[in-house]
Amino acid sequence: MSDTSLITHLRHIDVAMPNFAEQRRFYTELWGLTESHGDTGVSFLAAEGSPEQYVVRLREDAHKRTDLIAFGAADVADVDTLAARLMAQGVRLVHEPRAIDTPGGGYAVRFFDNEGRVVEVSADVAPRRHRTIEARESVPVRLSHVLMNSPTPEATVAWYIKYLGFRLSDTLCVGGRGEIMWFLRCNTIHHSFGIVRGPHAAFHHASFELRGVDEFMRGTGRMRRMGIERLWGPGRHRAGDNSFSYFLDRAGNTVEYTTELEVLDEDTWHPHLYDLRDPANADQWGTANEMDEFIAAKSHNDVAPGLFVAPPM
Repeated sequence: MSDTSLITHLRHIDVAMPNFAEQRRFYTELWGLTESHGDTGVSFLAAEGSPEQYVVRLREDAHKRTDLIAFGAADVADVDTLAARLMAQGVRLVHEPRAIDTPGGGYAVRFFDNEGRVVEVSADVAPRRHRTIEARESVPVRLSHVLMNSPTPEATVAWYIKYLGFRLSDTLCVGGRGEIMWFLRCNTIHHSFGIVRGPHAAFHHASFELRGVDEFMRGTGRMRRMGIERLWGPGRHRAGDNSFSYFLDRAGNTVEYTTELEVLDEDTWHPHLYDLRDPANADQWGTANEMDEFIAAKSHNDVAPGLFVAPPM
């Protein structure tokens, strides 16, 4: 596989759940996303500051599952090149490159990763009219990053580096217990994707970028006042140097407000290994509640159904 990544950025995360109406209300009325398109049992949710047609797709289903993770490519030729490389390497496709009929259209290939998650890479998607987020406006600017749990994280990290051209930014460990979290990038942003050591393959968390620290704190406070279950934060991570506040959505998925995620110099950056036994590596500010195994377990999420099974849309 070429060392050159054909992936440019993260587009959206698509999830399904039985309590669709409740989830839709959470993300639009509380979390701050805007429904850009919708139909019976499906909702496409945009971030006001992002040109992406949507950053979250909700779909009603009898079972909770992650439908797919979507990334962008520069043009249709890159989608074709990536698909050809994947097929030559024996990666199983969901479908070959073709026109897609989701909002904004475009041209995409879908395939399974090594653990059976569905990944989409698309190009030529029409941008959405978006706007500048104003001071003190605590709604997401964009989807920042998505992390996934894996029972075989070393192999999964290696797969995304080998086949999709991701680069390792930093790794977290816990002393002699070994490495537990890997942050991967496809551009100069510290991470848009990552893998967490977990008991099973599942969604770990999705993070949404706010305008600045003031807007981040206002959003954090709004969630707390509304009684949304808080897992961890507010604080500031060492890896990525970003602020964090983690909550649970109505289906038990972990979602994060963040801001100021680090932008790297590709020519000089070298990955770090941060040991979480030093509390400053988890939270530089020292303001967050203490992380423990019970809080962490909530982000392990439910066992992902439908691995190596394509979503219905």
